[in-house]
Amino acid sequence: MTTLTADRAPTSWWSSRVMRRFRSHRLALLGLIMIGLLVLACVVGPYLLPYDSLYIDLRARFAPPFTGNHYLGTDPLGRDLAARLFMAGRISLLVGFTAMVLATMVGTVVGVIAGYRGGWISAVLMRIVDGFLSYPSIFLLLALAAVLKPSPIMITVIIAVTSWMEVARIVEAEVRSLREREFVMAGRMLGLSRMHIMFREILPNVTGPIIVAATLTVARAILLEAYISFLGFGIQPPLPSWGNMLNGAQQYLATAPWLAIVPGIAITIAVSSFNFIGDGLRDALDVRNDTV
Repeated sequence: MTTLTADRAPTSWWSSRVMRRFRSHRLALLGLIMIGLLVLACVVGPYLLPYDSLYIDLRARFAPPFTGNHYLGTDPLGRDLAARLFMAGRISLLVGFTAMVLATMVGTVVGVIAGYRGGWISAVLMRIVDGFLSYPSIFLLLALAAVLKPSPIMITVIIAVTSWMEVARIVEAEVRSLREREFVMAGRMLGLSRMHIMFREILPNVTGPIIVAATLTVARAILLEAYISFLGFGIQPPLPSWGNMLNGAQQYLATAPWLAIVPGIAITIAVSSFNFIGDGLRDALDVRNDTV
């Protein structure tokens, strides 16, 4: 069936403008490069190191960085810190990306339905959103993590449950502004179903704000995982994550500060890079930046 979404006609022009503006955002490009390098290091890095993340060398306990083949030093058990950092990065980044996908899907569905249907359906859905937002998400996150078994899958679901509301609000506002546009009215006149209009006609026109929100949600999810793991409610040893690496390093800050500095730098790079990418996408997708 031929689509009615007139806003998608100048796709190539729109894409070229977006890419040009994104490339001109230096911090966004820096963030994209840093994330690419970080993901590559976490995926390939463990295979290039002489030790794996579980190898224990008691004779090399608390070795400082650049000691022999321990490029980032070792932990209290003599495990290679670089190997543990990369394996922890796999867990933390996977939790962040998966939580983002789940939160974005839930928030998008709720926002599209609330924005298009309006009336009591929108009121009920948005009051649910307000209810979640009125409760500090970190306390809700800690409460759920304390009650449920802290496996990586469960931590991912918990973070997603506490992160979808912002996406829902953004999508609801965008859909509400589009539901009376000409292409939507034409779809109604042709007898298209509500589901078709909502998810085939309106949704593609709000992908820009959704992409920006999703990018920022990844950063938030990584930070939340690190936070609850640092407090002992998240990913549990021996499975490494950046958060529980910080948790295990806090008692050695004076004698072995690299145990906290290394995962702290990784978290900072990941969160800052995703925020830079989100800022760049927001500026690139902002139609007010177009020049006629």
